[in-house]
Amino acid sequence: MDSAASPRLSAAMAIDDAGTDQHERGAFADTLREWRRVRGMSQLDLALAIDASARHLSFMETGRARPSRDMAERLCEALMLPRAARNAMLTAAGFAPLYPATPLEDEALGPFRAALQEMMERHAPNPALLCDRRWTILDANTTARTLLSTLHGEGAGEMNMIRMLTQSPRAPEVVLNLGEVLEEMAGRIRLEALEAGQDPELLRLLDLLETAQDAHPPPRAAAARRPLVPLIVRGPAGPLKFLSAIAQFGTSEDVTIRDIRLELLFPADSATRAAMAAFSS
Repeated sequence: MDSAASPRLSAAMAIDDAGTDQHERGAFADTLREWRRVRGMSQLDLALAIDASARHLSFMETGRARPSRDMAERLCEALMLPRAARNAMLTAAGFAPLYPATPLEDEALGPFRAALQEMMERHAPNPALLCDRRWTILDANTTARTLLSTLHGEGAGEMNMIRMLTQSPRAPEVVLNLGEVLEEMAGRIRLEALEAGQDPELLRLLDLLETAQDAHPPPRAAAARRPLVPLIVRGPAGPLKFLSAIAQFGTSEDVTIRDIRLELLFPADSATRAAMAAFSS
């Protein structure tokens, strides 16, 4: 390479590096501002929480300063970010993610999948559903599949629980207290969307729930008398009433495991308990 070409190439590489660096700073600055807004914190609030000056925080939010890894992790902690969001924040700052996100089908999660399968099988004949953090059904035991088929038919259909409840034309005739269920689910998704930092998909699902609530308002007087809101579905011999318990696995640092929800439905009356026993025989 001739001596005249080398300075030009070096300059081009410097410009490219500067552009990449500026892009990374901008991505981090945008992420930081958005999370601070979601958490309702002022620059001063956040600066005090991370033991930094408001001026330095302002520089990070405008892309004029780039955080160290330690600073990025302190910001994640102060903003109470969930594991996936912490990974995204660190990546935007130019660092490797802190938490693994192992695919559920990965061999390393074989023992975890086996434990989930055992829990669902042991819960039979009562229904059990395995969902991701956006309430898409990943697996279900036989009883749960039978219940789901009443919403979307025997063939392949929508497998997101919220979309089924809000968009299936069968939902109002299958779920006898649909208004109460929609209201309870909307409250849950509001909290999850807040914790997840206004996840766009969760917000879309919340919008579906709120729209469906307009068409199916809950009976306020009835709800006020209940300490627990059951799921009441139409059964072949009468209503089936269930109480729901949702298990999450918070002892792992893996994003995939943290995001899994195992919903277990328990009979809420003797008639439903008898119907479930008959189903398994």
